[in-house]
Amino acid sequence: MPVSLDAPRAARPSLTVLAGPTAVGKGTVSTYVRDHYPQVWLSVSATTRDPRPGEVDGTHYFFVSDEEFDAMARDGQLLEWAVVHNSHRYGTLRSTVERALERGLSVLLEIDLQGARQIRNTMPEANFVFLAPPSWDEMVARLVGRGTETAAEQRVRLETAKLELAAEPEFDHTVINDRVERAAAELVQLMGVDPEPAS
Repeated sequence: MPVSLDAPRAARPSLTVLAGPTAVGKGTVSTYVRDHYPQVWLSVSATTRDPRPGEVDGTHYFFVSDEEFDAMARDGQLLEWAVVHNSHRYGTLRSTVERALERGLSVLLEIDLQGARQIRNTMPEANFVFLAPPSWDEMVARLVGRGTETAAEQRVRLETAKLELAAEPEFDHTVINDRVERAAAELVQLMGVDPEPAS
């Protein structure tokens, strides 16, 4: 089910960008926010990769073909886009984010580091939050444990993660993803939203 623009309005609407290294749990934290904090509007990215088990088109991502993504990029429909891990492309639909902000909603945008840097250039007033792992060993265990990549893909992602971790000083805030519920509460508090989840 697509994310609704009819979510309750927040007191201080803004755009918050959540980024961090691969396998740190950005998707897990943002999903928890979507499910427990209706006052936050979670932007849904477009991607050229295939859905993972349990992912739903229009809820987790808009899954599009390479040709469709080419058209979006060419026509200026993407606020940012990037090639991730030298394979698939991800991008943020400009229209959905702008409409949500115009409606006074607090928007959470979960993207990769390349995309965050593009947003920093185009919308420097946004709030930038870096999601960090409790430790390097914990991040490696999460990546290997989820079993969604081959061994070769895991090696590429871990090499990328080392570079991504070094980007932490570029962000306004850092949230440690030690427990999903706690990290989500800290994130929404940084957004200026009541950190108490909806019942």
